[in-house]
Order: sequence, then structure tokens, then C-alpha cells
Amino acid sequence: MHDIRALRADPTAFDADLARRGLPPVSAQLLAWDEEKRQAQTLLQDKQTRSKTLAREIGTLKRSGGDTAVLEAEGASLRADMEGLKEQVDALGGQATALLATLPNRLDPTVPDGADESANVVVHTWGTQPSFAFAPKQHFELGEALGQMDFATAAKLSGSRFVVLRGGVARLARALGQFMLDLHGNDHGYVETQVPVLVNDDAMYGTDKLPKFADQSFRTEDGRWLVPTAEVPLTASVAGDIVDGAVLPLRMTALSQCFRSEAGASGRDVRGMLRQHQFEKVEMVSVTTPEESEAEHERMTRCAEVVLEKLNIPYRRMLLCAGDTGFGAAKTFDLEAWLPGQDAWREISSCSNTRDFQARRMNARYRAQAGGAPAFVHTLNGSGLAVGRTLIAVMENYQTEEGTIVVPDVLRPYMGGLGVIA
Repeated sequence: MHDIRALRADPTAFDADLARRGLPPVSAQLLAWDEEKRQAQTLLQDKQTRSKTLAREIGTLKRSGGDTAVLEAEGASLRADMEGLKEQVDALGGQATALLATLPNRLDPTVPDGADESANVVVHTWGTQPSFAFAPKQHFELGEALGQMDFATAAKLSGSRFVVLRGGVARLARALGQFMLDLHGNDHGYVETQVPVLVNDDAMYGTDKLPKFADQSFRTEDGRWLVPTAEVPLTASVAGDIVDGAVLPLRMTALSQCFRSEAGASGRDVRGMLRQHQFEKVEMVSVTTPEESEAEHERMTRCAEVVLEKLNIPYRRMLLCAGDTGFGAAKTFDLEAWLPGQDAWREISSCSNTRDFQARRMNARYRAQAGGAPAFVHTLNGSGLAVGRTLIAVMENYQTEEGTIVVPDVLRPYMGGLGVIA
């Protein structure tokens, strides 16, 4: 959510941030509602003050045996006025809140202008793209030929955008998840966490998934949501809290199933595992102070990069432009892995600093020192990494002409020493 005081202070800058995302100005409407609400609140307070004074006057008059009819009539009129003003204040506040809830986060000044991914900026590139003496295949061609990636059976069970993994490929996916958790827990200082994959409206709203992404999420008949990412329960774990500043930053990681309806993705990445309704992801979440959030963003992104470096997967870091930066993010780095079968770079991780945007929605604060006033935390989230997409990257970069998959050295302890999937 947004700080209405910042909007009052510089409405032009607020609208300019929206314009960078291709959105129309809203500050005039919000400020009009805000002014009307504040006037109504002032009038309500005046009438409440008069109502209290009137009650004392009526009491005094009654004790002296005087006629209170005129005062009581005024009291009844005041009560009706106050009820109407309360309704007006609530309605105006509700209108403003509903509009604010649909507005994306304000962008960091370093985010480049641009309407879509074509304006994203390459920050740096790592690794050497493999050279093959044969035409490299895509992951689904390799997996189906091995008999270990089965889309037909998944479609029979669940419909499109699902997959059944078997044998060595299934074990490779499991190995990747365990390797990432161990790396982030042992080397990067994230606390391994197991979280529910069913959450309530408050958790989804607080992490900016509602109302914006309702149509991209799955909801159960009892009103809960299947998580689109473990970011939701990890970040929402501090909702409503005042955290002791001495324990910040909080760093959490979780491997979870994730669920997305992929609304609006019809016709995109139909073949293979790139865009699934159900997938696994290792998530990283940090909760920190405003002063440390920028450095924490860089640190988190490096933690994701290390995963790819240890797997020896070529990647590049992208700074997303204004039009491609996600709804809740002030600034985002994407990591794109090289996929030889596609002859293309594809996103494998997204690391975002939301600053206090989520914290305001879920009222998550910290207290820097005893007796100090609480302030909103900053929250960050990142993929460390998406397991399915990392599986794709390993399969395509480590394929052989015979159609087998060489297991990266770092994963062999998780594969019982297996060196080749055949």
C-alpha cells in the first residue's frame, strides 16, 4: 500500500511513477477523496465534542428540574448527523483504499524506462555457452526420449500444463531442490522453513497477490488459496508484528509446491515444463530495515547466482525496466539461464525489493530500540531457484549426442553417485 502523506507531499511525482508503468494519473482523485474525508472527520469531531458537552448540560438541567426537551432534540439531531458523517468517512476511506490496493509499487529511480522486456538492461553475464557437435534438443525432447518425462499421462490426470517425472529425471529434480536448500541454509544464512501451501485472504492481500492476481491463483471451496510461491507464507509470517530490530535481517528459505492458473498465458510455452500450473521452487525471503534493504537485494541476488555458478549454467543478470517490473516490486533483478535447445536466454530467478509496500499492507513493523517508535520493515523475495526451470537448464546444457544427461558434479552426492541419466 502507499503512504498517503507522501502522495500529499508530491502528487506530481506519484503520478509520474505511475506513468512510467503506463498507468494514468490518480493523485487528483485520491487527494479529493482525502480532503473530503478529512473535512468530514473534522466535522464529526466537532459534533462529538458538542455531543459530550450537551450530555453534561442535559444532566445538569435534569438535576435542577428544568425542561430538557430542546437539548434532547438537539442531541437526537447530533446523533443522526454523526451517524451520517461516520458513514461518509468510511465510504470515502473505502474508496481510497480500494483504489490504492490496485496501484503498483513506486519504482526505484535506477529502474530504466521501457514498456516491456525489450528494454531490460543486461547487468552482467557469467559462464560460457556450451558448444555441441550436434543439434541440441529441448528438454521435453530429451525427457520424452528417455521415457522419464511424461506429459500425456499428466494431461490424462490433470489436463494441460502438468508433467509426470520418472526415474533419473525425477531424482534429478529432487536433488536440485535439496542442493539449493542446503546451499542457502548452510552457506547463505537462510533459515530453512516448511510452510503451508494453503493460505487465507489476509496472507495473499498482504503480499500484494490480491486483488491484482486473483485470476492467476487457485482458490479452494472453503475460501483459501493455493500459494503461487512460498513468498506468501514466508513474508506473511511477520504480518501484524513489531519485530525487535536487533534480530533483523530475518532470512528464510523454503522449498514448496507452487500453483498458478497461468491466466493470459494461452499459447505461450505450450510444450514442455517452462510454464506449468504446478511446480516446485526454492524461495528466499528477507525482512530487514529500510537502511539495509538495497544491500540485502544485492546479497539475495548473489545467492541465486551462486546456485547457477555451482551448477555451471551460463546466466545473465537483467535489471528489469519500468514496464516489466512486477506489481509489488520497487526494483527487480532477473536471472536468465542459457537454454541451448531453445537457443535462448530464459528467466530462472526473479529477485525483488518491495521496500515497505508489502509491510504497509500487512502492518509489519520493527522497533529499532527500546522505547522507540515502530517503523515499517522492508521485505524482499527471490527465487533460489525455480526447480523445474533449473531442471530444464541442466538437461539442455548437460545433454549428450546419445540423448543422455550428464549429472553435474555438485549434484552427484544427492544422486547416490550417479553420473549419467540414461
